[in-house]
Amino acid sequence: MKRETVKSFFGKTLIFQILFFVAALFLTIYFFPREEKFRYHFQEGKPWKYGLLTASFDFPIYKSQEQIKKEQDSILQQFQPFYVENASIGKQQIAKFQQAYKNDLKDRLPHHLYNYTITALDNIYKQGIISSGEYDKLQKEHIENIRILNNNIAREYQVSQLRSPRTAYEQIINSLPDEASKDLLRTCNLNTYLVENMVFDSTTTKKIRYELLQRISASSGIVQAGERIIDRGEIVSPHTYQILKSLETVTLKKKINMDRRETTLIGQAIVITCLFTFFYLFLALFRSRIFKDIRSLGFLMLMIVCVTLAAYMMTQTRLQGIYLVPFAMLPLTVVTFLDSRTALYAHLVTVLLCAFAAPFPLEFIFVQIRVGRTAIDSLSELVKRSQLVRCAILVFIAYCVSYVGYTLLTEGDWSKLNPNMFLYFGINGVLLLFAYLLIYLLEKTFGFISNVTLVELSDINSPVLRQLSEICPGTFQHSMQISNLAAEAANKIGANAQLVRTGALYHDIGKLANPAFFTENQSGVNPHHNLSYEQSAQIIIQHVKDGIKMADKLMLPQAIKDFISTHHGKSKTKYFYNSYKNEFPDFKINEDSFTYPGPNPFTKETGILMMADAVEAASRSLKEYTEESISKLVNNIIDSQIADGLFKNTPLSFRDVETIKKCFPQIDKNDKQIQAELTWIVAKDVMKNRELRELYFQKYGVKYKVRKEKRRNS
Repeated sequence: MKRETVKSFFGKTLIFQILFFVAALFLTIYFFPREEKFRYHFQEGKPWKYGLLTASFDFPIYKSQEQIKKEQDSILQQFQPFYVENASIGKQQIAKFQQAYKNDLKDRLPHHLYNYTITALDNIYKQGIISSGEYDKLQKEHIENIRILNNNIAREYQVSQLRSPRTAYEQIINSLPDEASKDLLRTCNLNTYLVENMVFDSTTTKKIRYELLQRISASSGIVQAGERIIDRGEIVSPHTYQILKSLETVTLKKKINMDRRETTLIGQAIVITCLFTFFYLFLALFRSRIFKDIRSLGFLMLMIVCVTLAAYMMTQTRLQGIYLVPFAMLPLTVVTFLDSRTALYAHLVTVLLCAFAAPFPLEFIFVQIRVGRTAIDSLSELVKRSQLVRCAILVFIAYCVSYVGYTLLTEGDWSKLNPNMFLYFGINGVLLLFAYLLIYLLEKTFGFISNVTLVELSDINSPVLRQLSEICPGTFQHSMQISNLAAEAANKIGANAQLVRTGALYHDIGKLANPAFFTENQSGVNPHHNLSYEQSAQIIIQHVKDGIKMADKLMLPQAIKDFISTHHGKSKTKYFYNSYKNEFPDFKINEDSFTYPGPNPFTKETGILMMADAVEAASRSLKEYTEESISKLVNNIIDSQIADGLFKNTPLSFRDVETIKKCFPQIDKNDKQIQAELTWIVAKDVMKNRELRELYFQKYGVKYKVRKEKRRNS
C-alpha cells in the first residue's frame, strides 16, 4: 500500500514537472520577438564599435524617408488634377433661361438685359463652373493649373478662369454699371441657371498621381561587393549611416526571402529549451526538495515566464524599454521564500532569455547580473519594510554604476551617457517597492511563509498565544524555552532560526483543549490517576490532532502546521507505554494506542524542534542543573530518537547533530535556573524578586501573571 502511494506521488509530481516545463517553453517561444535583427548596432554621429566592414554583395543605397518625402512633395506641387468638362450643361441652362424669359420674365426684363444675360451665361460656361468645395480646395492648395478632359483629350487650364456658382453669379451682377439694372436682374433667380459643368475626375487623378510617384527612385546609388564601408572608431556620418541602414534593410529582406523564419524559430526553440533544461537540472541535482515540491516549482517557472514576457512586451514599445522591467523583483521574491542560490540561478536564466530581445545584449547581461546579485545580497531576510526601501536604493545605485562603467568602457566618453537611462533606473527602483505587496500575494497563493509573516506570528500578544499563556501557563513557558533552545541550535547549523522559533511557539497549542492532563500545567492534582494507561496515552496523543484542528481554524501557514504534526513524530508516549508493559508483561500490547500519528520530521527545523521538545521536557525531572547532568541527558535523549529512526527523513547530518548536542546544555542550564527560581516565586504567590522578574521579562518579553493557589486550583 505504501509503495503504491509513493509511486502515485512521484507519478503526479512528474506530470506537473513536465506540464510546467512544456507550458513555460510554449509561452516563451510563442511570445519571443519574431523580428529579424541586424547584428550591428549603430547611431549617427557616434563611433563605429566593430571592426572593418566591407560589402559582401552589391546593394543599393536607399534614400531616407525624409528624402523620399521631399521628392514626393516637389512632384505634387507641380501636379495638375484632372477635371471632366460637360459642354451640354451650359447650353441646357441657357435654353432654360430663354424659356423662362418667354414665359414670365419678358414683361419685366428689358430686352437689352435679356441679351446681356444670355451673353454673360455663355461666357461663364465657357470659362467653366466647378463646385464650391472644389473651388475652395484649389484656392487653398494654391494650384495654378488643372487638366480638362474633353473627349479623352486633356488640355491645360488656368484655375484663375474657373468660377464657382457663387462667384459666377457675382460676376454677372457686378459687371452691370447700372444699379437699377442690377436690382432688376437679381429678381430673375440667375443662381438656378448656374450649374457646375466641370467635375473632378478622381479616378484619372489618382492614376496619374500614382504613376508619377512611382517614377521616384528609392535609391541614390549602389555599393559594390568588396567596397569599404566603415572601420572601427570612425564616426558614423549621415551618408555612412544611410549606407548602413540600406545594408540592414537588404540583409533582413534576404533573410525573409530565403525562408529563414522557420530555421530561426527552430533556433529559438533550441536555445530556450536548453536554458529551461539547465534550470531543471540545477534543481534536480542541487535542490531536489524544491524540484519535487509542485508549488515551489510552479512558483519558480511562473516568475521566470512572467518577467520574460513582460520584457518581450516592453521591447516592442521603445528601444530601451526593457530597462523598465523590475528584473530584481524575481531574485528578491525567490530569496524570500526559498534560498539565495536558487534565486541567483533563476535570475540568470531569466536574464539570458531576455537578452535576445534587448537592443544591446552584452550591456543588458552585465547590468542585470550585477543588479540581481545586489538585490540578493541586500535582502537575504525580509523582516522590515525599511529593508525593502534600502534594497531599492541599492538596486538603483547598482544600475547607475554598472551602466556608467560599461558605457565608459565601450565608448570612452562621458557625453555618450544617455540621461533617459537614469530615469528608467529610477522607475525600476520605484516599481521594486511593490515587491512587498507581491510577496504577500505570492505567499497566500502558493502557501509559502516569509520572515515578515513569521515575525508577525511570533508576537506573543497574538490572541492564541495570549490564550495559551493564560490557560496553559506551564505549556507557554515550555514553548518559550523550546523557542530559545531551537533558535540557538538552528543558528549554529545554518537552519532557519526564525521559522523554528515561531514553530516552537505554536507546536503545543493543542494542549489548550485539555490543559490539566499535562504535567507542566498541573498543581498537585494529576487526573491521569483515574484513567487507564491507554486512555491517558490517547489524551496525550490527542493534543497533536487538536493542534492541527486549531491551526486550520486559525489559518496558520503549512510550515507552522508541520511543527505541530511532527514534534513527536511517530514516537510513543513512553511513560504510559512502559508503565503498561511493566504492569501487564504477559498481555499483548496495542502499539497504535501509544503511538503518535506523525509524520516524522522531514526538515532541519522540525528535527531540531523534536530534539528541543524532548530535552526540555525531560530536563524538568533533573534534581540538579549542571552542565554535566544536562549534557548526559541531551545525549541519551537524542541518541534514543536517532535509534528509533525519527530523523531518517531529515537532512540533518552527524555534524549537525553533534553541534546541537553541544548547544543545548548551556542554554538549557540557564533557562532551568530561571525556571527553578520562578517556580519558587510563583509558589509564594508573589513575585518579590525584582531582579529575577526583570530578567524573565527581558528574556521572554511578557509579564508572567502570578496566580494565587485558589485561582490555579479552580
